[in-house]
Amino acid sequence: MSENFAIRRIRYAATSLFQWIDADYGAEDILKHKDRPDRVEWIRTIPFLILHLGCLGVLWVGWSWTAVLAAVALYFIRMFAVTAFFHRYFSHRTFSTSRFMQFVFAVWGGCCVQRGALWWAATHRHHHQHSDEEDDKHSPRQHGFIWSHIGWITSSKNFPTDYRRIKDLSRYPELVFLNRFDILVPVLFATALLFLGMALKAWFPSLGVTGGQMLFWGFFVSTTFLFHGTACINSMAHVFGRKRYDTGDDSRNSFLLSLITLGEGWHNNHHKYMGCVRQGFYWWELDITYYLLKALSFTGLIWDLRPVPSAAYQDVGRLPSTRST
Repeated sequence: MSENFAIRRIRYAATSLFQWIDADYGAEDILKHKDRPDRVEWIRTIPFLILHLGCLGVLWVGWSWTAVLAAVALYFIRMFAVTAFFHRYFSHRTFSTSRFMQFVFAVWGGCCVQRGALWWAATHRHHHQHSDEEDDKHSPRQHGFIWSHIGWITSSKNFPTDYRRIKDLSRYPELVFLNRFDILVPVLFATALLFLGMALKAWFPSLGVTGGQMLFWGFFVSTTFLFHGTACINSMAHVFGRKRYDTGDDSRNSFLLSLITLGEGWHNNHHKYMGCVRQGFYWWELDITYYLLKALSFTGLIWDLRPVPSAAYQDVGRLPSTRST
């Protein structure tokens, strides 16, 4: 092994470790070499592996109905943060809110452990621009089902935040801070769950829950399921389901995925009209995220919800409904 090669490997390892804490560390160099091949970066993705392996902790701490119900509740509470805030607000700006609530939404979304709001938005905007084309980071057509579901997030090409795509958001230093140090909120969230479980054990022993149960069920198990529920839209929503509109890509509508993701399953609708806050265009297209956002608008915390354009209903019937094989 040459000395130069060894130095490069040490530098790579050090950069990967620093990026656990500062997601923007070394990002400019990666963005300059976009032509690098896709490959799994094991050191950089160790926290992601720990998240999955942490689910095995339930074998050690056991279970209680309190811990299991907390895991389910936290799945849906945080899925709403992904769909309503990371997706419909930060990525597409389908409604308006105050700067303070924007920060609250970014923190709430940070608990989902899906990187920062700005990285999420920049990556998603890139997806819409290149949906199922060669440059799409997570297209089943281009890269295969497994890579589109989970592989793409382990590649160094996809680690940096391309701030050029989110100039409307990057002007807020508090959002940039949360995005840059995206490990901060998850660590605080996991710690809070641990202490919550300990407090419940001390004050309400009849619940039968412990700090370890709240940590492993409420954080590791719930967060892992949350990631894969979200990832189903990248993978399954471009393979299984029906197409209502000709969007030029493989996006499809799926009632099952809409249940898993609180309304994101109407993916073909969304790819045709991405600027509206509602993705289930008809009453039978369940879109829980939209219903909750509509209710939230009555409080005055959000406003200017962008409606489904009339053209969405005029276009119906122009493309025969098809099901994937």
